Amino acid sequence: MPKLLLLEAMGNTGEYVFDAARDMGVDVIVVTHQDVFEDWYSPSLQAKIKQYGKLVFTDFSESEGALRHLAELARAEDVDGVVACWEFLTPLVARLTADLGLPGNDPARALSCRNKRIMARAFTEHGIPAPRTVAARTVAEAYALVDAAGLEYPIVVKPAEQSGSWGVSVVRSDEELKAAFTTAQSHLFQMPHGIPLDPHVVIQEYVDGVEFSIETVVARGVATPLCPYDKFTTDGAKRAEFGHTVPAELDEASVRVVQQAAVAAAQALGITNGVAHTELKLQPDGTTRLIELGARLPGDHVVALMRQARGIDEARIYVQLALGLEPSLTPTADTAAGIRFLTPPRGGVLRSVSGIGHSDAVAVSRFTVEPGGEVREPGDNDSRVGYVILHADTAAKVNAAAARVLADVTIEVA
Repeated sequence: MPKLLLLEAMGNTGEYVFDAARDMGVDVIVVTHQDVFEDWYSPSLQAKIKQYGKLVFTDFSESEGALRHLAELARAEDVDGVVACWEFLTPLVARLTADLGLPGNDPARALSCRNKRIMARAFTEHGIPAPRTVAARTVAEAYALVDAAGLEYPIVVKPAEQSGSWGVSVVRSDEELKAAFTTAQSHLFQMPHGIPLDPHVVIQEYVDGVEFSIETVVARGVATPLCPYDKFTTDGAKRAEFGHTVPAELDEASVRVVQQAAVAAAQALGITNGVAHTELKLQPDGTTRLIELGARLPGDHVVALMRQARGIDEARIYVQLALGLEPSLTPTADTAAGIRFLTPPRGGVLRSVSGIGHSDAVAVSRFTVEPGGEVREPGDNDSRVGYVILHADTAAKVNAAAARVLADVTIEVA
């Protein structure tokens, strides 16, 4: 049986990939850290791994030591493929697969898929339309670079290597820039593994337009874009994601424009065998601006949405690519699915969530924080307390049903 090395399965994509590999008859070796497995993994995923997989512990905080350990493990186990289900490990996977001679992405460009400072430079070098970007280590340097680049407010401030909209701010003055810079630079180790992060803060021009996400599947250098989907974010200074709908409500010409931009970005950043998750804006004049790209599957249960709406199993595709198999990309469904996240009005202690009434479009509703649990101040993806998944014939119907559901929900926080 083929063997797959799965690095860090604690996110929701990890369980999707583990299940897809099992369904394919693939043996899975999950690599994490003991305390992460015990404290961060859901009981259901812990049980699956113990029953059907193999568990190995390593220290991801020291990349060179982890690379040596995993290379020895992969050779001893005769592993056929390697994937990461936590984006902070995608550069490590690129180096590991190159060392082992397994399908993977260009290790020389792997950091450009994770580090937004390096990513912006790569976009510029390859002529990919993207926001003008500078990166600074201090606030004083930030002011000087913003002035030299001719950037005008509003501008976007974000950490070079964080995720989940953490530390991202839209600022409109020097004073707001200083506060946002301090926030963006306040966490320089990614928990729970303690991985050191680039201390630079990225500052970009704010670009207008509607934001979309899209995955590009690259097999042996041949890139195939999937359907774009709607990405909904909050307004104001913080831009946390509150939902997605698959597919996007776009005309065919706009779909082609988004797909072409996604393919160009994936090629520029060295995606040669894998999935590229791309976020971009479609501007009023029909052109695009690339915001970010990750060498990974999408989060936020988009894997489930794509499967339900289009019959395309991105987790299975991810495993097939890692094993050097030809992925199946043909849609088998033509419907729509969406997810909307439930976010509290403020931080504190969750008292209750009510108002999710009956709707034919609601397929799943789930709470991720129980009453009495602490909730974060809204502003990034970690402040969510639950979600609703919807399914309907068209994206328009999903979006209309989602708006009705969200309008009726009440979240009480003490």
